[in-house]
Amino acid sequence: MASDPSPAAEHVPDTRLATEATELVRDMTGELVYHHSHRVFLFGALQGRRRDLSFDPELLYIGAMFHDLGLGERFRSSGRRFEVDSADEARRFLQSHGVPEDSVRRVWTAIALHTTPGIPAFMEPEVALVSAGVEYDVLGIGYEGVSDADRAAIVTLHPRPDFKRRILAAFTEGVAPKPETTFGNIKADVLQHYVPGFERGDFVRAVLESPWPE
Repeated sequence: MASDPSPAAEHVPDTRLATEATELVRDMTGELVYHHSHRVFLFGALQGRRRDLSFDPELLYIGAMFHDLGLGERFRSSGRRFEVDSADEARRFLQSHGVPEDSVRRVWTAIALHTTPGIPAFMEPEVALVSAGVEYDVLGIGYEGVSDADRAAIVTLHPRPDFKRRILAAFTEGVAPKPETTFGNIKADVLQHYVPGFERGDFVRAVLESPWPE
């Protein structure tokens, strides 16, 4: 691994797999998700190097680039969580390129768990760092842990104009057609704010109203 922890040391892996992933994501998403996904890779890789984690940059890149594909229009009638749709697309892509199953599993898990706080940090570095990159770019978790210069360099490469409002709109558009998939996860908060009449699932009520007599 490179010793230089600056954003300049973080490059898209120069491999056929990464190149084809970039092209696929560019074709399937708009510039909002495209630039966000690149920042997730860059912030995740930067944190990985600063934590002295040994990770596969190519797998981290694929996980970052595919993590929000499931928000797209073609997945809105799937009936599944967008994270799973995203992860399955990454799995199909990797398997079609003959990537070993353990690597496929890491990428699938990284994507599927990227909105599940408290678990990815204890898993393989690629899983942990996709979530770390997402949490940094969306929530600002650990914001001061990246220098102003490094943060500015990444945002210059991949701008985020009006990002807070636009990413929330993208989340809403991606999950509103299948609100049942937000039960027990953070996207219920999004629909609660932006979809009139949305009623979030209630775990306690689900237990009490289950068919069990006691």
